[in-house]
Amino acid sequence: MSDTIHSPPPLPKRHFTSPGAAVDYLIQIYDSNTQFLQVAFAQHVSNTAELGRFRAYYPEIRFSNDTYARVDSRWSYGHVDEPGDYSTTITQPRLFKGYLRHQLEILLNNHGGGVDIGESNIAIPLHFALSSGDPIAPESTHVEMGSQLRDVFDVPDIAHVNDYIVNGTYEPTPGLPIPLAPFPAQRIDYSLHRLKHYTATEPKHFQNYVLFTNYQFYIDEFCQLAKALMKDESSPYTAFVEPGNVITYHGDDISQGNPPPRLPQMPAYHLVGPKCRGITLINIGVGPSNAKTITDHVAVLRPHAWLMLGHCAGLRSSQQLGDYVLAHAYVREDKVLDNDIPVWVPIPALAEIQQALEAAVEETTGLHGFELKRIMRTGTVASVDNRNWELQDQREPVRRLSQSRAIALDMESATIAANGFRLRVPYGTLLCVSDKPLQGELKLPGMASDFYQNQVGQHLKIGMLALQKLAQMKPERLHSRKLRSFFETAFQ
Repeated sequence: MSDTIHSPPPLPKRHFTSPGAAVDYLIQIYDSNTQFLQVAFAQHVSNTAELGRFRAYYPEIRFSNDTYARVDSRWSYGHVDEPGDYSTTITQPRLFKGYLRHQLEILLNNHGGGVDIGESNIAIPLHFALSSGDPIAPESTHVEMGSQLRDVFDVPDIAHVNDYIVNGTYEPTPGLPIPLAPFPAQRIDYSLHRLKHYTATEPKHFQNYVLFTNYQFYIDEFCQLAKALMKDESSPYTAFVEPGNVITYHGDDISQGNPPPRLPQMPAYHLVGPKCRGITLINIGVGPSNAKTITDHVAVLRPHAWLMLGHCAGLRSSQQLGDYVLAHAYVREDKVLDNDIPVWVPIPALAEIQQALEAAVEETTGLHGFELKRIMRTGTVASVDNRNWELQDQREPVRRLSQSRAIALDMESATIAANGFRLRVPYGTLLCVSDKPLQGELKLPGMASDFYQNQVGQHLKIGMLALQKLAQMKPERLHSRKLRSFFETAFQ
């Protein structure tokens, strides 16, 4: 084995005061270095590569601040609070072009000066340099992707695939730059590849406003609405994307692409709008594990809001099947986030989200003010990790639910809200009561069919309308200071 390390010709570090030019240079570095790895891998597969190791590096943004002077404190992001050197590694700059330009523009407007763009000292793992659509990917299946490959290429390093920054457990190392962004490049790459796997759609199709649901009925209704919007001349949406990256463009009756032979674990559907202001709907299935998994990965795309639309058990005798529950607090007994965010951390309701959801319910149902209380309650939602909790001795769980003032119970909402809080993504929950186990009103097959047929369409329209209202707000209003801790990165 040769000790020679082969790398692409290094591109020099450059200083920029223009956000657009800075992002263009990030793209140049990233494209050059990933193309080098792709070519090297193709040669390795065909046994034509030179002896030695092949390595290329992620591009990096560096920024220096020399003052404690405060900037406009109304913004929750776009500034640093103390002197120092700051940096972040960058991946997929074409995908994140709009996001990166926005973050750099605010940072430079607040602090002046400029940023330095160059190569980092963090190697790009081969796995992340290759795309599933690359023509060499199918040929690579016969190659041993194990110890032999590790001798030739860099592979993902667990030290760089973590949530230390967003969890608030990152400890600065003297002499090293302070993080500028919430996720390093390898953590983002990891999630981008997981998104393809779990949703069967490319990350580029994801929109900034996301709905999560736990029932296929909502997906069926969403697809019908989306395809009707593609035929509507006045529709603001430009395309509809289904699993397998099957795309129906506005004004076109014929879809392009081939659906997958089977649906993925958490299929995603995208109603594409200008500047990603459309709506993504993901069927996360049942349970807090799925809820955490998908939100861990969607968060790296830095959406402006996500909402949970699902069914729940109503816990109060005054509730009726089909009533809505607008969550303003959560009892977290889902357990999947306990190591990332302690259960004693309060998960606050976000005013902008709550107002948009309530306004959407009013507009859709035609009920206002005191009359709205006939079909909707605002209160605490409890999320548990045991779907059959009713089969246990009920005295203890019912006592806890009563003490918490909970009005509804499900398995996903607290997870999605808590992960939104942890990952700085604005969140909200609007549930629909589908059964009342404490009152003996269990969901039976015939009842379920009638209930779904009557309520799903209205519930989905409420969620979509709420996201449309949020999309009309400026991002700085949505990305609340409630989501920021003592130490925060400049990038949101």
